[in-house]
Amino acid sequence: MKSAPEKIAIAIVTFNRSTYLKELLASAAAMDTPPFAIVIVDNASTDDTQSVIAAATGDFPDGMVINHRLETNTGGSGGFSEGTKVALELGADWVWLMDDDVEILPDALEQFAPWMERFRVIHGRRYDFDGTPFYWQAKFNQFLGVPLPYSGKQFGREGFAVTNSGTFEGMLIHADIVREIGLPDPRFFISWDDATYAWIAAQHTKVVYVDAYVLKRKREQVQVNLGIRHLNDGSPLFRFHVIRNRAYVGKYFREYGELNRLGFGLGTALTLAKEVFRLVVVQHTLKGFGDLVRGFRANRALWRDKTWRPMDPADVPAALPRTTDLPHGG
Repeated sequence: MKSAPEKIAIAIVTFNRSTYLKELLASAAAMDTPPFAIVIVDNASTDDTQSVIAAATGDFPDGMVINHRLETNTGGSGGFSEGTKVALELGADWVWLMDDDVEILPDALEQFAPWMERFRVIHGRRYDFDGTPFYWQAKFNQFLGVPLPYSGKQFGREGFAVTNSGTFEGMLIHADIVREIGLPDPRFFISWDDATYAWIAAQHTKVVYVDAYVLKRKREQVQVNLGIRHLNDGSPLFRFHVIRNRAYVGKYFREYGELNRLGFGLGTALTLAKEVFRLVVVQHTLKGFGDLVRGFRANRALWRDKTWRPMDPADVPAALPRTTDLPHGG
């Protein structure tokens, strides 16, 4: 196996999905080019996740796998914030963020390599669980403050599309950008965290979606194909946070002078309508509407919070000397 030209750390967040995690780690062990480190953030799982990590560690060089277990479940947002921090503490130049329910394609880092010479925030393409291309393509509409899908045809002849949204199911971000904008905001818990983080990054650098497949989703979800995108089912936690966290999105927009209160309010109304549509069309129920109502009440409370501040770049670990080796342990 050859080494990557820069130190790429994979940050995986997992919670009670040991079967998926085992498959993901097996795919990581089969990569043509190995990463610098694999940081596994265990969000206080209560299943056999720790045993799976221990068993998989032997498939990697000593010290490559960092088993970082949290005492409480901090959600995907908290997990990716912590995973990014640990990766940078280890000396990573890049952090590749991913959920536990994906599989890494063997030549993923080779696919990323040419793009890493040009850009600092990159998303590769993914296959869905059935092998078809997964629909993620999204770009924030500045007026509405919501990411809207766009066609894969927009890759153009050069094979990439500039976006201002993102996903933690595959975002590759350079350490210098993290140090410029701060760590992912753990206060989101779930929903809007990745899209907002990429939007913040886009205020400082180009964020791109490249026509190169690097991951495959493993978890089958109930979904409806709307042509330009797939709409999956949602959990009660998701329904609550997708409405509550609109306030966090708006506060970051305001921080960068990009908030249009009228348009953003309309975007929130459209988000609420989409979630009702999801309940009716995908899940065939209106049970769960109360989650949206509770989320809206929490949303209003967050807007009134005068103590809120954005994430502080000063909290990001500084770059290590280039001669620093990866610590052993985990």
